[in-house]
Formats: sequence, structure tokens, C-alpha cells
Amino acid sequence: MDNSLLQVLTVPTAPYPDQRPGTSGLRKKVHVFQSRRNYLHNFIQSIFSSIDLRDRQGSTVVVGGDGRFFNRTAIEVIVQMAAANGVGRMIIGHQGIMSTPAISCVIRKYKAIGGIILTASHNPGGPDGDFGIKFNTANGGPAKDAVTNKIFQISRTIEEFAICPGLHVDLTTLGKQMFDLENKFKPFTVEIVDSVESYANLLRNIFDFAALKDLLSGEKHIKIRIDAMHGVVGPYVRRILCEELGCPVNSAINCVPLEDFGGQNPDPNLTYAADLVDSMRDGQYDFGAAFDGDGDRNMILGKHGFFVPPPDSVAVIADNIFCIPYFQHTGVRGFARSMPTSAALDRVAKATKIELYETPTGWKFFGNLMDAGRLSLCGEESFGTGGDHIREKDGLWAVLAWLSILATRKQSVEDILKDHWLKYGRNYFTRYDYENVDIDAACEMMEDLEIMIVDKSFVKQRFAVEDKIYQVEKADNFEYTDPVDSTISRNQVHDTLSSTMTTFFMWTVTGCNQWSLGTGATQLCLPILKVSHVFTGLFSLQGLRIIFSDGSRIIYRLSGTACDVATVRIYIDSYEKEQILKDTQVMLAPLATIALKISQLHHRTGRSGPSVIT
Repeated sequence: MDNSLLQVLTVPTAPYPDQRPGTSGLRKKVHVFQSRRNYLHNFIQSIFSSIDLRDRQGSTVVVGGDGRFFNRTAIEVIVQMAAANGVGRMIIGHQGIMSTPAISCVIRKYKAIGGIILTASHNPGGPDGDFGIKFNTANGGPAKDAVTNKIFQISRTIEEFAICPGLHVDLTTLGKQMFDLENKFKPFTVEIVDSVESYANLLRNIFDFAALKDLLSGEKHIKIRIDAMHGVVGPYVRRILCEELGCPVNSAINCVPLEDFGGQNPDPNLTYAADLVDSMRDGQYDFGAAFDGDGDRNMILGKHGFFVPPPDSVAVIADNIFCIPYFQHTGVRGFARSMPTSAALDRVAKATKIELYETPTGWKFFGNLMDAGRLSLCGEESFGTGGDHIREKDGLWAVLAWLSILATRKQSVEDILKDHWLKYGRNYFTRYDYENVDIDAACEMMEDLEIMIVDKSFVKQRFAVEDKIYQVEKADNFEYTDPVDSTISRNQVHDTLSSTMTTFFMWTVTGCNQWSLGTGATQLCLPILKVSHVFTGLFSLQGLRIIFSDGSRIIYRLSGTACDVATVRIYIDSYEKEQILKDTQVMLAPLATIALKISQLHHRTGRSGPSVIT
């Protein structure tokens, strides 16, 4: 063999039973990737093996991450395995950093077969934090269920992976790097690209940058405060808002990406972005925004820290959509929101006679509608907003959309939102997050809750709190039929029972109170979990809905990717036509009382109150 050629190895391995990607990919604690032999390699090989060999050969794949701990280590492994699996070209963000919206942009720009995004979004980072791997397909959006199911099935039976261990990439230098591999006719190419430029150019073609520059640095400019929360979006804020649109550099804080996000959760809400909220209270800033770890979520604030709830944010953008030049040229094809998100957007859609879609949580559902030409603007209550320019939610895009509205209407954030409520009425909305709940207790509560609400006798029941009476009109476990391909998304826990049990019964009981999966050279031991544990780790409920006769809604969802804890979320949404300026928690207190009474959440979980209120 020519010593100048890099050797490709096939390495034996053994499967793990817990590598099913969720809505946001595979997320685990960092130590899982570090301590379990070939855990990272197995999942990356499963991704590449899910792509037909003919499509994979000579293809382009994009890679980037939010800069959290383990990002660089993972990128080196991914590059070595991509080369060994026939990929012809890798496009990687400078220093291995690239925001999720930018990766979606680059996938589409370079017609890549997909991209691997290294992020755990708004979850904490650092050696004791979380790490995640998400695969986006050629449309730039999260892989659909058929793809993630295939990845999972491969991961359950994997016996070997291919790797080129001698291949080492310099992430610090922009430009192309070429590598010759044995048994490969063409060199393997790695291109380190400016993480910001392609995405910035896309935004220039969407927004009126001249008008935005005048708003931010002209004679009558507004003062803004932007918190990047030490996530990936910091360099984008500096380049676009400061250097190009003229904001003072001190307008943007926490713009250096850190592996542990400065020891904070990079989660743009009133709890974790409290420093930004406090800095806005004295009124010196007219506009504020915060972003999460990978740059796809955003929080919008007005003067004195006036908070714009995410469902209202997307509704205001919808009502003022032609303030954005892009939509003046493309027109508006449709609006969409996730099911737990309040119905504020519905009212704009009805008034403008634009189609409204209600989808399950997960941006892939929006992407399918966009690919079919049915959707232009969408949003989720979890601080995600975006348009059809890419196939991911986009935090900086949402901020520029709001700034475009301010530039056109020449009003404050607060006045714009209050005018919106006067025009449409107000959907009061809140979300209670009960984090790190015992998974047994959470699952059993949800199971009993579903049995209760789907019983026919539950409909028409009346609940009285003080002078308020609410009568149940409908209660169900939400399911969605995609209008594009007619696929049905429902309670996947029950639908995939048999496949889960197949995995479950591969395990044999040992004398150490553990399940042991025998895998030849490697044996994986896990604590014994109830069947509900296994279900929750692998699958997620779409949401249990209680809809009252006045249109108010209570929704319960279970989420979380840890193996022993879960997050229980309660969403409450109630419409008021006249009383639009009241305190949200006061207005929704009766429904919150009902929600807790029906679920018995505090008693069932041992929790006295939520971890986070949004």
C-alpha cells in the first residue's frame, strides 16, 4: 500500500438499545458519549448507513455545532467516518461552529444530502451538561420519522463501523483541505467555511437592510440590547447587527460562544434570561432579544422589559408580514403553529383568509408543508419562529422581522402588541414546566389522565373556580394527518408497543438488579426501569387536550430525553375579547387550578410547583 494514502478501517462494535432520535435528535449527557465504548461511532455510522450507498458516494455533507463541550471531538470522528463511508465533501463551520439556521441554509445552498448538527439546543453544556446529534436531510430540515426510525433500527443491530482514523482536519483555517484515501478514486475534501456569510447573504435578500440600518444607527435610531447567552449566535449578532447594521458593539452581550455557556442554561425565557430582563427595566433600551445555544429560538422584549409571548410574536409578524420585502415578492401561502401554541395566529389567518395548519410539536411538520408550497410563516410556543427561507426555526430572522415592523410602523414593541390585541382580542397563554420529575410518576400520571379524559363521561363535565365555570366540550390525545402525504402522527407510545417490547425483551435479568444486554465483546448494563420508562425514553405523546366550550384549552405533554427523569408541561390558553391588559397569571389562575385538580400533578409527582413558568 502507498504510505501516502490514508487507511480505511472496519471496526467491530456492539449495539446500544437507547439510540432512538427524538424530535431534536439524540440527546444524552456528555458522559454517555465519553464513557460508552463506540457510542458516538455507532450513531454516526447508523446515520450514514441510513443513506443509500449510491446517494452517499461522492456526496456533500454539512457539519457544525453550537460550540458546546465535546463539539470538536465529535466533529473529528464524524469527518473520519464520513470519509470512510464514501462521502466526497464535508462543509464545516469555522472552528466547528455554525448555527442551526445557518446549517439549514448551507445544506440548501450547496445541495448537500444532509447535515449533522451538534447541539442540545437550550440545554446546559460543559462536561456535566448535555450533548446532542441531529440529522437534517437535503431540504435543510430535521429528518422525518421514516428516516429517524431507520437510523434507530440500524443502531439496534449494528455490528461494525467504517473509519479513517489517520485523517485529521484543521478547523481553524478557512479553505479546502484534500485527503487521499486507499481504495478511493477521488480525494476526500473538507471545506472550512465562514460560518456567518452564507446565512447573512440570505438575510440580505429577505429584509431591507438599508431601512434596518437607519432604524438601528440612523439619526433617530432606537437602542437595543441583545443577549447571545454565550451560544453560537454571538458571531452572527456581531457581524450582522453590529458591523453591518451599525449597532454599537456594547448593544450585544455574551457574544463569545463558550463550551459551558458561561455556566448558564442558554434558554431565552424570563427565567434563564433574567439578566437581560433586568437590564431592560430602567427603560434605556427600546428593544431586547435573547437567543438559545444553537440560535434557532428567540425571546422578544420591549421597553422596560415588556415581554412578548411567543404565540403573540408569530401572530404579530403574520399581521405585519408585508413589512418584510421577501413576502412582498413571494406572497403568503399559509400560516402554521404547533398544537400547544395559543390560537392567536388562528385569528390573523381567519381575518386575512390565509390557510392555518395546526401541527404536532417538531419543525419537520412545518418543513413538509413548506416543501409542498403550502406554508410561509410558522411558530411554536417554545420560542421558535421562522419562515420558508430555510427549514428550521430561526432566532435572528425573527428579531429582524420584528425590527422590520418597528421600522415600518414607527411604534414601540408594547404599542404594536397592544394594538394587535385591540384588533383581534388576546389569547392569554402560559406554560408550566415541571422539570426533572420521576419518570415513573410522570408516566403513570399521564396514563391515568388519558384514561380519564377519553372516557365519554368526561365530555360535558363542568368545573367551577370562584365565579368561573368551564364545561368540557372535547378531550382527546391529539393526532395529526399531514395534508401533504397523509401520514398520521398520533400517540406513538401505543402504536410502537411491539417494536419497543422487542428491544425490551432482548434483555436478560441479572442478579445485580439490572437489565443486561449481552453483546459479545461488550455488555451494557442498565438500571431496571418500568416499561413506561422505556416508552418515554423512546417515544413522546403528541399531547392530551381538554377544550372547553368557550375555546379555552388545557394541554398536557410529557417530554425529556434523560433515562430517569422527565419534564411534564401544562399549557393553558384562553381568549378574551375585551379584557386584554390584565396579568396573564391572574387571568389564567382558574384554568391552572382546574389543570392541577384534574391531573393531581402535585400529589402524583411530589412537586409543589413548576420549575419554569413562561
